[in-house]
This record gives sequence, C-alpha cells and structure tokens, in this order.
Amino acid sequence: MNVVDFRHRLHRRPEIGLDLPHTQRAVLEAIDGLGLEVSCSTEISSVVAVLRGGNDGPAVLLRGDMDALPVTELADVPYRSEVDGVMHACGHDMHTAMLVGAAHRLAAQRDQLYGDVIFCFQPGEEGHGGARKMLADGLLDAAGSPPIAAYALHVFGDVVGHGVVATRPGPVMGGSDGLTVTVIGTGGHASVPHLAADPIPTASEMVLATQSFVARGCDPFEPVVVTIGSFHAGSQRNVIPRTATLELSIRTFSDASRKSVMKRLRGLYEGIARAHGVEVAIEHTPVHPPTINASRESQFVEATVRDLFGADRFELMAHPLAASEDFSYVLNAVPGAFILLGAAPADAPLPSPSNHSGDVIFADDVLDDGVELLAELAKRRLRA
Repeated sequence: MNVVDFRHRLHRRPEIGLDLPHTQRAVLEAIDGLGLEVSCSTEISSVVAVLRGGNDGPAVLLRGDMDALPVTELADVPYRSEVDGVMHACGHDMHTAMLVGAAHRLAAQRDQLYGDVIFCFQPGEEGHGGARKMLADGLLDAAGSPPIAAYALHVFGDVVGHGVVATRPGPVMGGSDGLTVTVIGTGGHASVPHLAADPIPTASEMVLATQSFVARGCDPFEPVVVTIGSFHAGSQRNVIPRTATLELSIRTFSDASRKSVMKRLRGLYEGIARAHGVEVAIEHTPVHPPTINASRESQFVEATVRDLFGADRFELMAHPLAASEDFSYVLNAVPGAFILLGAAPADAPLPSPSNHSGDVIFADDVLDDGVELLAELAKRRLRA
C-alpha cells in the first residue's frame, strides 16, 4: 500500500461535510481484501472497519477524519486540488492515508494482536457533527464491546516541528461555543435619537464589557478566549436601526468553565440591555466540548513515541490549543488521547503556514511515521 499515492489521490479530490462519496469509495477500495468487517452508514459517508485479532482481547479505536474545507489552494504542489474553492487545508487527507496504512500493517500482523482494532473513517469533522453521528450509529459497539482506548493523530503545519509528536494529559484542545446576541430596540430617524431606542450603543457597551469580563471576571489559571467576530447593525447613516447583532466564538478548557462562562455572559448581556431599556435575544450554538486526554493514555503515547522514534521526537505540550476538535465526543466516552504530529516540510521557512490556510503544505515524509505510530499504539495497548 503506497500511502503517499493514496494521500495525493484524496488531496486532488477534496470533499466537504458529511457526504464524501469519492473519499468513501477510495477508502473502501484501499482496505478491500484485508479481511476487515466493514460497515457504512446509510446517511453519511462514514466507514467503520473492524480487524479481529488472532488472540482474544478487548478493542482499541483509531480515528482518521476525511473531510476538507472551503479554502482555495494557493500552494503550488503537483497534486494540488482539482476542485475549485475546496482544499484539504487541515490535513485530513493525511489522516485518512495514515489510517489506511495502519489497517494494512495491522492486518498483516493480526496473529500478534490480543484483541480487535476499530478503524473509524469519519466525515464531517469540520463543524458538521460527524463524530456525534457516528457515535449515534453505534461506533463504540462495532467490535461487540466498547473499546478500552481511542487515539486520533492530527497533523499541524505550525504548532510543532517537523516529525515531532506532541500531546499532554488533560485538556489538549479547547471547547467551542457560539453565541448570537441580538439587541432589539426601536428604530427611528437619526435626527431625533431621543424618540428611538438605539441598539448600537447598547451592543457597543456589550463589546467593551466582554473584554473586561475576560480580563477581570475569569480565573487566569482557567483560560477563556472570547472573540466577537461579527457586529452588524443598520443600513445607512441617517437611520437608527431596530436591531444590532453580535456573533461570538467562545473557547474554554473544562466543562465547568464552559457552563460558567455561558451562564455569566448571558447575565452580563441581559443586565446591559435592561439598563438601556432595550431587549436582547441570545442564541447559544454548542460546537464541541473540550478535548481531554486521559493521563494514562497520554503517558502511554509518550512512552511509545520515545521507544519508536527517540526522545527528541516527543514534545510534552505546555498548554492546550484553543482550536476545537470533535474527537472530544469520543474521548468523553472512552479514555484515550489526541496526538499532534508536526508535518510542515522540513525546509519550510518559519513561521510556516498554519492549518486552514490556502498556503499550507503538509510533508509526505511524515506519513510512514504516522502509520507506524497508529499501528504500534493499537498493538501495544491491546498487549498491555
């Protein structure tokens, strides 16, 4: 199995969301003949494949996400995207190729496995609820009993060095929530603002109060990131609008902090609206909970990386990333670890382009390391 060629095939034909017919077909063709128990959802383009080991034992789950992003590829690579405005800008083609490679390697070693391996090829990681849908479809029961551990490997272009593997116990990625705050006043003519209830000053005060909330209302040892990414009000300068709308992205690193921040922000905005004599409507959109590694599993990953590649290839992360990841739903149900792999080209100038950038390039030469790491994690964890 040539994982580089397979990765290039996926990269040329990226697909977005939950419906990935080309990608699903490519995965099914790549694992055909390995003797896996394969099932596909009738609603989304997921693939679940179970490898039965030669010896009785529990199951371990390995995940690879498959979907791309609505990003135009700017990098000049021979295998660049052939789909306008769509690109594997987060490296999910790498993840899928590494998981296919791990399936081939482990299938050739099935007699050495003390249990089963669940290969989870997931669509819709980029905000489309893919993990939740696969869990609802019975992912964790695919082998007959829930897995004892779950692992996902994710490439990054600018977080860790080329070929370096990184993780940490506890929170490794942030939880993500959205808030839409609509201030509802009374519109009117700009020449007589006293006859209207202008929502813009109220919304502006909410913007400033949000910055104070993070700086003065949150524990500095429990990080919170609140970004107001959108502020819309009005249509022209001599009209006082009826509404003003803020859209927020909120990142937290524990379930307790997540609940507290959402409750307190709601109270803050309702209080400001009340003081200005206007109404406010608040819509909460949960995206992902924090991604939290089990301490034992992150330590197991560290020991495995050090043994396979050497101590200089492992990095213990000092702090989590504020980006979010829907593998969090799996780790809420199964102890496991989310693992970072540095995949910028070794000769890339620093800082190299980040994930989700049209300029990002992920190096093919880390694919074999990803295959080996995924396969060894499954084999060693079952043996342990």
